[in-house]
Amino acid sequence: MSQGSRTRVLVVDDEPSVLLEISGALKRRYDVVTAQSAEAAEAILSKERIDLLLTDLRLPGKDGLHLLESAKTLSPDLPVVIMSGHGTIEEAVRATHMGAADFVEKPFGPDRLNVTVERALELRELKRENESLRSLAGAADAMVGESRAMEQVRAEVAKVARSEAKVLITGESGSGKELVARAIHRASPRSRGPFEKLNCAALPKDLVESELFGYEKGAFTGAAQMKRGRLEAADRGTLFLDEVGDMSLETQAKFLRAIETGEIERLGGTRTIQVDARIVAATNKNLSEEIQAGRFREDLFYRLNVVPIHVQPLRARREDIPLLVEHFMGRFGQEHGRSMRRIAKEAVERLTRYSWPGNVRELKNLIERLLIMTEGDTIGPHEVEAALPADSEEEPVSEIRAARDRAERDAIQATLRQCSWNVTEAAKRLGMDRGYLHRKIKRYGLVRDAQTS
Repeated sequence: MSQGSRTRVLVVDDEPSVLLEISGALKRRYDVVTAQSAEAAEAILSKERIDLLLTDLRLPGKDGLHLLESAKTLSPDLPVVIMSGHGTIEEAVRATHMGAADFVEKPFGPDRLNVTVERALELRELKRENESLRSLAGAADAMVGESRAMEQVRAEVAKVARSEAKVLITGESGSGKELVARAIHRASPRSRGPFEKLNCAALPKDLVESELFGYEKGAFTGAAQMKRGRLEAADRGTLFLDEVGDMSLETQAKFLRAIETGEIERLGGTRTIQVDARIVAATNKNLSEEIQAGRFREDLFYRLNVVPIHVQPLRARREDIPLLVEHFMGRFGQEHGRSMRRIAKEAVERLTRYSWPGNVRELKNLIERLLIMTEGDTIGPHEVEAALPADSEEEPVSEIRAARDRAERDAIQATLRQCSWNVTEAAKRLGMDRGYLHRKIKRYGLVRDAQTS
């Protein structure tokens, strides 16, 4: 749970009468917290969720500019407004360069104060929206396509986004799991909040915990200052845990407790911090096998796997390849100033026949390389052939797909019979999510026969 749904404003001034006046002007619309020094304010910022900092320039000890600097270190997107009764133009310029949202001169009335605070908060929301728009092109890559598999993902995203349920996205590397997670966030009531990402496979296992929960100054060698973790940073937003199957068992246990209680402790700290982050996790591993091998906690799996979404590999939705090629041609053509380039039909057909072990990510990188390296106005089959791996083979699409489907259908049917049509048990043996197995049963038209009646 969060520390409250109302916006929280921290007001810092060494004069009690000023604190009382400002608090009175703001308390109808905001939750107001006060401090009389930069040091006291820093302690509050390190422990509590604050949405805006309003500080006097002249303070005993550290001044407002020093507080601005430390506040931005703790929370880079925190709006900070500097107040001063005798500030200089140079100080105002310096504050702006350091990231202050505004610099206002005392005295000011309650109307001016409320407008200043409102504008600073609106500026933060605008920055967040711009960040979301910058990621929109990348998110669109995953949602490009008209295949049955992509239509299913879109439908599942639309349904789950409206809820607060945890989501587990499965699929091969490069298939677009992060982009599906971003689509869920953008369509959710939390879309105006932060989207934080932590890739558990990209860091050494002992660093994942400090990135997830944060740490206090001096918690370990090199911890020169306090750092908020991704869970805390995602408060009132979404935390995307990529490759969650690579998280160590020790960190899994702490993470399970955090999502059950909504509380965390930074490394080296003793104070409990409440967080309200929606969890969307992803993995390219079979977590059922990881559980059996003792590498993943079963209780954590069930916590994360409330709503499973499976992203099919690109080779299983080849009809989307021409649309993705067109999309990437337009996107990278503009980025590299080669928007007039075209790709021959035969070249697209060759791309469609390739197996794409690296999935959408591999296709995206190859199209960008072709646009940069190809001479002339048209990318032909020879250029594509030269860009593909030397040992790449062409698959007879219809025959391979049909054989793969037959093998999968037979395996599912045989396992269901062995389990007397206990779908939960069959899903466990097949290493599938129960909901995903149900969809396969429906797709292949499997029905319980006399052998299992």
